[in-house]
Amino acid sequence: MNKNASAGSIFENRPYIVAELNTSHFGKVETAQEMVLKCKEIGADCVKFQSWTEESLYADSYFKENPIAKRFFKKYSMGPEELWELSRYCRSIEIGFSSTPYSIDEVDFLIEQCDADFIKIASMDLNNIPYLEYIANKHATTILSTGMGTIQEIEKAVAVFEKEGHDRLCLLHCVSVYPCPTEICNLNNIPMLAERFPDAIIGYSDHTKGPEAAVAAIALGARVIEKHFTLDSSQIGMDNHMATEPDEFSQMISFCRKTVDALGSSGRQLTESELKQRAQMRRSAVAARDLKGGDSFRRDDIVFKRPGTGIPPDRIETYFGMVLSKDIAKGEVVKETDIQRQD
Repeated sequence: MNKNASAGSIFENRPYIVAELNTSHFGKVETAQEMVLKCKEIGADCVKFQSWTEESLYADSYFKENPIAKRFFKKYSMGPEELWELSRYCRSIEIGFSSTPYSIDEVDFLIEQCDADFIKIASMDLNNIPYLEYIANKHATTILSTGMGTIQEIEKAVAVFEKEGHDRLCLLHCVSVYPCPTEICNLNNIPMLAERFPDAIIGYSDHTKGPEAAVAAIALGARVIEKHFTLDSSQIGMDNHMATEPDEFSQMISFCRKTVDALGSSGRQLTESELKQRAQMRRSAVAARDLKGGDSFRRDDIVFKRPGTGIPPDRIETYFGMVLSKDIAKGEVVKETDIQRQD
């Protein structure tokens, strides 16, 4: 991981789109590679895996009570060798690689062995202060999801990174419901987080179905979008039923990037095309009747009509009282050269 790169440089491609693969590869490296390649083809910036194992995620007592769960997690998890292989594959086709670690060993492995583009901290670890301190001390670009967290918990988590002098943090607004109904997305949290944490990049972890919430998040200022990706949402799996298939994911990426283009700048700018339109669509002075050269130019001599190639309404007052330099037929546009000052 390039520790000298800023979080801003990592996410320069706005919006930065992260395809969350979770367990939709069903523990198969070949399927994961197929997913990675498809994500590259549809324009995602990065793919993200999960680095959990049955040892790093749950207590032994939980698995004693839920033995089937242990077999499930073991089957669907990616071990270090598989993740390392996938990280190399991502590099070979030039798409970003990351994963969500659940232990300090997994953090070290992602940074030191896999050269991950960033470390992703799951919402469940928002209040895991010792863990956050360890990651903050690494000074690696970090994405922190805020699902299930109060604003006080978010502030406390951010303070950990600030204390370590870590300046490469991205906060994702997140609602930890799978799938998330649009009516509880609370996307106005995005500008709120941007105001509260001006030194952090703000993004959105989207658990809704469809592209609408992600597009709205971009319009509200999100610079990073994370969304679950699958090749086939009909297969039964952990979160596979709410993941997005390639065609729809590609559509979402297109919508998000077009939204960024449409947002443009807060500075008022007139394009060359709009200036041309102005000449055609605005009004200018037009002779209300036949006018004689040598007569004094008066307000009742003119009306205002298209095109805007003559004297505009907001400048006409300065010409009243001057002398017409030529005859002007009724309905003709009055130009500045048609009027001269009296000596």
